[in-house]
Order: sequence, then structure tokens, then C-alpha cells
Amino acid sequence: MNAPDPTSATRFEPQDPEFAVRVRASFARQRAMTLIGATLSLVEPGLCEIELPWHEALTQQKGYVHGGIIGMIADSACGYAAYTLMPATASLVTVEYKINLLAPARQGLLVARGAVVKPGRTLSITSGEVYARHAGRSVLVAATQQTLMMLPDTPDTPEADEVPRTGAE
Repeated sequence: MNAPDPTSATRFEPQDPEFAVRVRASFARQRAMTLIGATLSLVEPGLCEIELPWHEALTQQKGYVHGGIIGMIADSACGYAAYTLMPATASLVTVEYKINLLAPARQGLLVARGAVVKPGRTLSITSGEVYARHAGRSVLVAATQQTLMMLPDTPDTPEADEVPRTGAE
């Protein structure tokens, strides 16, 4: 049995015509992505890509990008792929994901691609791949499957009544 080609993903119709603006605004609020230097490079209905340049601060003891960082960008790419298909008034959370680390990411640009497999009213299923691109080559370093839960009528922003803690209290 041949796996489906992720570049020929099923075409989905977003519920929100302004989905790309909403996704980019949400990504811009993700301080963790800013911290590691990740950028959102592609937003289409049911499909998102996140790029992350290799840098030494992201590596583990052998000089490879840490698996947690790879999981982090895969999780976000898949999550935002699902978010593109949700209503403007919804938000979402990851319920679970499974990741296989297939090759070390030693250098170059990491590209995490998340694609919706099956959108649902409550749960959506996505799949993702992370590639390391360097010197004209692209190596698959991770594959993932994820389940996300939509939170209807829940803003994708910090709660208005939450006061950020500074640690000085």
C-alpha cells in the first residue's frame, strides 16, 4: 500500500474566510516559537509549514537539534493546519501526538509541514513531517500524527481576567 502524497493534500474549505490572518496572528503570540527562531512560512486550508534555521542553542549533546524542538515545531505546524479549518470563534488544544525521529538534524533549515487528515466537529486528526534542508538536499528527520480538540466559542488569546505573574508576588 502506498502512502498518500502530502503535497496533493485534500482540498478543504475553511469556515472562516479570514483564516490566514487569524492563524498568523495566533502564531505571532506564540512566544515559544519566537524564542527558538521559528517562522510560519505557509498557511493554506488544512496545511501549514513552519521553518526553523539550525543554530547551536537548539542542539543536544551530540550537536543534533534536540528531539523536543523537532516535536515542538511539528506540533505547531499540525495544530495550525487544523486551526485553519475551524470557526473564527474557536481555539484548539493538542490532545496527543506521536512522533518518530528518523534521522538527526545536524544543520540547515528545518521545515515542519502539518496537514489535516480528517477535520472533525470536536477532534481533528493531522499528520506531519519535519525535513532538514541543507546543500540542496532534503532529509526527512521526523514523522508525526496528532489529535487536536476544538474548543468552540473559546478565544485563542489569554483570558482577559488572567493577570500574568511576574514571580515577584
